[in-house]
Amino acid sequence: MPADLAVIGLGHLGLPLAQAAVAAGIPTLGYGTGPEGGSLTPAELRRMLSGGFRPTTNPAELGRVRTAVICAPTPQGADGTPDLGHVESAARTLAARLRPHTTVILESSVHPGTTEGFLRPLLEEGSGLRAGRDFHLAYSPSRVDPGNRDITPAGTPKVIGGLTPACTESAAAFYGRLTDKVVRARGPREAETVQVLETNFRHVNIALVNEMAVLCHDLGVDLWDVIRCAETKPFGFQAFRPGPGVGGHGIAQDLGGPSGRPLRMVELARQVNDHMPRYVVQRAAALLNEHGKSARAARVLLLGVTYKADIADRQGTPAHEIAVRLMELGASVSYHDPHVPAWSVLGRPVPRADSLYEAAADADLTILLQQHRTYDLQGLSVKAQLLLDTRGATPTGAAHRL
Repeated sequence: MPADLAVIGLGHLGLPLAQAAVAAGIPTLGYGTGPEGGSLTPAELRRMLSGGFRPTTNPAELGRVRTAVICAPTPQGADGTPDLGHVESAARTLAARLRPHTTVILESSVHPGTTEGFLRPLLEEGSGLRAGRDFHLAYSPSRVDPGNRDITPAGTPKVIGGLTPACTESAAAFYGRLTDKVVRARGPREAETVQVLETNFRHVNIALVNEMAVLCHDLGVDLWDVIRCAETKPFGFQAFRPGPGVGGHGIAQDLGGPSGRPLRMVELARQVNDHMPRYVVQRAAALLNEHGKSARAARVLLLGVTYKADIADRQGTPAHEIAVRLMELGASVSYHDPHVPAWSVLGRPVPRADSLYEAAADADLTILLQQHRTYDLQGLSVKAQLLLDTRGATPTGAAHRL
């Protein structure tokens, strides 16, 4: 059966889109060479397959769809900007099979101008077709919140910015089958900049509350109580909470370089957030010292090594740097995570605790890095010799909080 949609890139962006499309009754082709960092349970995969999802590595099948969405990963490059290598590969593969009247949409995280200045030439040169005349081209920022069961595709508005008004309407017609609300941007650059603003908003506000965490600790103020009270304000405030660092796939973008004006606040936010793993290790060493123990040869248990709660994704997780710094101090590091069966740091496997309570009771210090639903934090606080909670998730007074 021919597919209406091809999702190119089956990672953290592509798989949720494919799931939503299949759930909406759209026959969907998933093109990629592997899961690329995405994850599905066997039950989810069975539901998708029975609903019309067909994974493939045959590029010829891309020429038989009406809509193609590029969800290729754009990891941070050496210069701090998104690496477009995977987008380029996807574009060249699609261009060689592109048919007239196809709608092509980019969802990857990119700098403003990428759809017109980078993707469009690749598609036109490879296909001999002209964007806006022979095929539709648009950008839509992906809005995925992994592990959040309260957020659904239908209830998440989609922003669309097309090369032409007709391109926008064609992309809007597709997304209108997935969501209750489509928001039309003036063009691809505006839609791309929406993604930049949304990502930077998260990083800047996390940086602010991370700095508040350090300040409040120095002042002896309970930041978690401050946030609890502040979030009762019905206007002008949105609650963010501190943590051991910022992971995930969304890279803070300052848009610096020859073609852009640097966003100084974003660069400062990145510096603040990048410092948090070091601060967690400093707090850990200080706690051990206060209890008559040295970090050298101390048994330290890390709980939750993914970048976000209740998922298996470790992209950019601060747990890695925290483990490295603890090892450099001479600590013996182990971990527990129900979503991560094996974990290596510096090329060496980190011992995995099978029994959470036994491991916490045996460790000189337990550090809660990620608040997975399966963790009984009340029971954990009783069993652990010494507990550092970087998420403010344990009952008040049950642990040392960040």
